[in-house]
Amino acid sequence: MKIFDLLKSNLEKKNVRVVLPEGEEPRILQATKRLVNETELIPVLLGDPQKIKIYLEIEGVTSGYEVIDPSTYPEFEEMVAALVERRKGKLSEDDARKLLQNDVNYFGVMLVYMGVVQGMVSGAIHSTADTVRPALQIIKTQPGISRTSGAFVMVRGDERYIFSDCAININPEAEVLAEIAVNSVSTAKMFAIEPKIAMLSYSTKGSGAGPEVDKVVKATEIAQTLRPELEIDGELQFDAAFVPETAALKAPGSKVAGQATIFVFPSIEAGNIGYKLAERLGGFAAVGPILQGLNKPVNDLSRGCNADDVYKLALITANQALQH
Repeated sequence: MKIFDLLKSNLEKKNVRVVLPEGEEPRILQATKRLVNETELIPVLLGDPQKIKIYLEIEGVTSGYEVIDPSTYPEFEEMVAALVERRKGKLSEDDARKLLQNDVNYFGVMLVYMGVVQGMVSGAIHSTADTVRPALQIIKTQPGISRTSGAFVMVRGDERYIFSDCAININPEAEVLAEIAVNSVSTAKMFAIEPKIAMLSYSTKGSGAGPEVDKVVKATEIAQTLRPELEIDGELQFDAAFVPETAALKAPGSKVAGQATIFVFPSIEAGNIGYKLAERLGGFAAVGPILQGLNKPVNDLSRGCNADDVYKLALITANQALQH
């Protein structure tokens, strides 16, 4: 079964709602058409109901989606009170009201927080910070997790791998790197990927030296302590993690080297460069970033995204909601 067919089948008869705050944006509307026609996910769009209805009716879509106009939302004052309570004195009632009236991402995240929808996808016309900030302030990270992280699922034919963190943490310390490793397991399982985690470095088993190598060694030890049942190994260079013949020479006896499926990069710089190299030179499709570690799923699009990216990330978000 193809990867997104699997995600679609998981949603059958589940009535999962995902809010798309940029509801009048053409790429969002095109993705909505496809979600309605091809899946059982229910898109919830924020915006002018009349404008959205006219656009989708022209596209032949008359049902299967919902629209919320923040300016006329019946439970708006209830949402204001919930936001004030959640921010614990950091926002006055007036400030909360203005924020929800003027920022669709805060409004969308509050819909997730209040259980009206099960997840959110935004970022087609907003920055990553604008999408992630309200999620961190309101949804917050899961117990025991200090940071959210951004993973990509890399797909080429029947091959699929997880690259983390390529989007959020600039230069994570060993403890955060270990969290990223174990949090990536849930993402891998969502795509039916057997988790074998490689902690990447410019060194394999002591072939190189320096503080950055030491960080990865320490992160590996912490991750192994956190989840001793998982197959985690490091420090490994990418070729040792990926190529069986190289693994046999550089890391003999490793249960991960040469067969890794989750690649944990030591910094955002390495991760960002790595996934784009795989995408542009290796012919992989990069889907994400998928935000990991939040209490409820909120995901960020690139502002250069197309309708297909929106469609895929909405499916991923809905499946994350089922995991939660």
